[in-house]
Amino acid sequence: MYFLTGLARSPFFCHDYFYEALERAFFYTNTMPADNVVLRFDRVSFEYDHGKPILDEASFSLRRGSKITLMGQNGAGKSSLFKLILGEMKPEAGRISLDSGSTVAIARQTMDREKLDYTLEEFFAEAFTEVRYDLRARIKDVLEVVHLEMPCEKKIHELSGGQQARLLLAFALIQNPDILLLDEPTNNLDYAGIEHLTTFLINYEKTCVVISHDADFLNSFTEGVLYLDVFTHQIEQYTGNYYDVVEEIKARIEKAERENVRLERTIKEKKDQANTFANKGGKLRAVAKRMRDLAEELEDNKIDVRREDRTLPGFKISCPDIVGPIVHIKAVSILEKGQSVLKPVNITLKRNTHLVVMGPNGIGKTTFLEALANKNPDVVDVTEGIEIGYYRQDFSTLDFEATVFDTLMESIKEKNKELVYKLAAKFLLPANLVQNKVKSLSEGQKGLLMFAKLYALEPPVLIFDEPTNHINFRHIPVIAEALDEYKGTLIMVSHVTDFVAQVRIDEVLDLESV
Repeated sequence: MYFLTGLARSPFFCHDYFYEALERAFFYTNTMPADNVVLRFDRVSFEYDHGKPILDEASFSLRRGSKITLMGQNGAGKSSLFKLILGEMKPEAGRISLDSGSTVAIARQTMDREKLDYTLEEFFAEAFTEVRYDLRARIKDVLEVVHLEMPCEKKIHELSGGQQARLLLAFALIQNPDILLLDEPTNNLDYAGIEHLTTFLINYEKTCVVISHDADFLNSFTEGVLYLDVFTHQIEQYTGNYYDVVEEIKARIEKAERENVRLERTIKEKKDQANTFANKGGKLRAVAKRMRDLAEELEDNKIDVRREDRTLPGFKISCPDIVGPIVHIKAVSILEKGQSVLKPVNITLKRNTHLVVMGPNGIGKTTFLEALANKNPDVVDVTEGIEIGYYRQDFSTLDFEATVFDTLMESIKEKNKELVYKLAAKFLLPANLVQNKVKSLSEGQKGLLMFAKLYALEPPVLIFDEPTNHINFRHIPVIAEALDEYKGTLIMVSHVTDFVAQVRIDEVLDLESV
């Protein structure tokens, strides 16, 4: 009965067209066996382009109604696995079985740039293969689920990053899928948005697979982990508390490492014995051969220990030594009832001053930062000649058609090809990516490229809009330390409390209380 009341609480299920699905789901939930499988991978092999294996005869299964975290190192192929589940990619070998009649939908990580000029109605219409005459009613219901209230005529580009994140979730939910895939769903969400999403997923009764770096968020509702190993190309399946699973994975790695140390010691002993017997000649040469054969057998028994991602090395962003006021904020542009309103403030920022900008999704934080970066005279006075380094959350300050090489060459002071490759390597962008176009990079790699660019520019003013989105959690303390030690003028928006706590903050501007 909990299932029925849990869904009935959501306005998404308040219309007649959901009752049939609700009753059907309630019947199956209460009559099917606990081991009912909704998705199965059976010895699946898949390569992304030639020579880049993602899966090698990998197998796993998902029970109906399970909530699972998908983990894996950078480049392991988590997004490719989602595409295989969606049917957007096909395996080279093996079988992917989806329970008969079951459907899959995904809340993607970022909004497709080509859809930014869509109205909400045009956007949601693409969720269906046929015209829905009840589409507007469905849109109204699903927007209530994700805490958005706006007309169907509104254009997507008018929404904040957080509102777009909720819209991507709503797009998946309106399809009422049997398997819901979430790709970094907390990116761009404020605290209230994350809390609401967490509550929704706790009550969600269908199958859910989520990629996220937010450990507390994952631990609040997931019940197991699929670990995609970038080196073995296998999928390991764990059940239980997220933190406990992470500790279990760590313990398995440590155990494997200890076993390999023991084997290495034994292998060395056998090789030393083989050399000793071989030098004595005669019948002892046969003993020596047996010792060498045993050493080779032990080599084969060594465990392929998982290696973790490389962590971003420490870096410092330099800046010129400027005396006196650098940035004077005269007003803030905030959204009230859908309209941009200027409100007066009086904040002067000098060198080595850090300001954090706060406020809920949709109030206009990104719009305000953009006005600062563009030196809008209605909003800010910036000392003449000051260069501003601007990290936009959608990476639109990057030229997506340019190569990584050209992007970095443009940023460095000494135009040297070798220095470009060194800079790229410092920010974990391998040499084989440097000649690729920016648009081919993953979202995390675009973020690292932005940090490399700002590192090379050495600007006296840095503006960051959600700099931890898409970034591997291992890199976040390194980035926090770099911003904490930055001696220029820093203006930042971030909803990640732990990250902000690691950065020295001198001034706070709360747009909600202006």
